[in-house]
Amino acid sequence: MDWKSSRIDALVEQALIEDQAAADTTTNLTIDPNLRASASILARQDLVVCGLGIIPHFLAIYARLDPRASSQTRYEVISNPEIFDGIKAREGQVLAVIRHNARVLLSCERVILNLMQHLSGIATLTRQYADAIQGTSAHVLDTRKTVPGLRTLEKYAVLCGGGTNHRLDLASAILIKNNHISLGGGLPTALTNALKHRQAGQRVQVEVRSPQELEEALQYGAEAILLDNMTPAQVKQSVDRIKEVTRGLPQSEQKTRWIPTEASGGIVLENIRAYAETGVDFISVGALTHSAKAADISMRIEAE
Repeated sequence: MDWKSSRIDALVEQALIEDQAAADTTTNLTIDPNLRASASILARQDLVVCGLGIIPHFLAIYARLDPRASSQTRYEVISNPEIFDGIKAREGQVLAVIRHNARVLLSCERVILNLMQHLSGIATLTRQYADAIQGTSAHVLDTRKTVPGLRTLEKYAVLCGGGTNHRLDLASAILIKNNHISLGGGLPTALTNALKHRQAGQRVQVEVRSPQELEEALQYGAEAILLDNMTPAQVKQSVDRIKEVTRGLPQSEQKTRWIPTEASGGIVLENIRAYAETGVDFISVGALTHSAKAADISMRIEAE
C-alpha cells in the first residue's frame, strides 16, 4: 500500500469533515486544550490487522482542518514491531499507541476506529477463506463489489488477509460478461473485437455459464475463463475440458496458451473447499468486501 497516496489523504479529509472532527463541541467544552494523552488501540477479538498505516494521515490532516492546530501537531504513533498489517492479533493485544493532544485524540477516535475496524474485518474474513482452501492450487480473489471511494483500501485489506486482487477497475483488464455478449452482437463478435483492439499485454477473459458457452469461448480464442454460477461438479468438468484443449496444443505452445480459470457465484466458506478441489485457478468472492463484519477494535485514552 502506498500510504503517501493523495487518494488516501482525500479519503481521510472527507471522513474528518463528515464527522466535523475539528468542531467537536463536547470535547472542546470539557477538555483542557493543553492536555496530552496516550491512546491505545486494542483488539477486542482475534483478528487480522489492517489499517495501521492510515493513523498518521488522520492526525496530520486534522491539523490542517483545525485553526488552533499549530499547538497540537506534535504526535507519536508507536506500534509493537511484531504487530503490522497482515499479522494475526489476539484478543486483548495493543495494536498501536498514539501520543498526542487529548482533544485531537478524542476528535479523531471514531473515524480512525471506523476505518481500521472495516479494513481489519475484511482482512480477517479473507484469511478465513484463504485458510479454507489451504493445500490446494486455488487462490481467493476479491471483486469490484466495494464501497465507493474505498476500493483501493479494501483491496489492500484483501491482500493483508492472504487473498489476491482481481482487476482494480474497468480500465485495468478485459472481462466479457453476459451483457457485453448480448449487446455486442454475440460472443464471436464481441470476443473478436476485444482480441483485435486490446492493448498489448491484456488478456481477454470471458464469462461462461454452460458447457455450450464454454465451447464457443474456446473456439473463438478466449484467453481466460470465468465459470459463473456453476456447481463444483460443473466447474470440474469445465476445468478438465479446458486442460484437455491446452494439452492438445503443440508442446511449444502449451505454456504460452495457458488459460486461467476462475469460479464465481454462490461461493461461501462452507463450499469454497469443494470449488478449490476442482483444480480451478481462482475463486472470486464478493463477500470479502461487501459482507465482511467490522472487527471489534477499541481505543483507550488516558491522560499523560
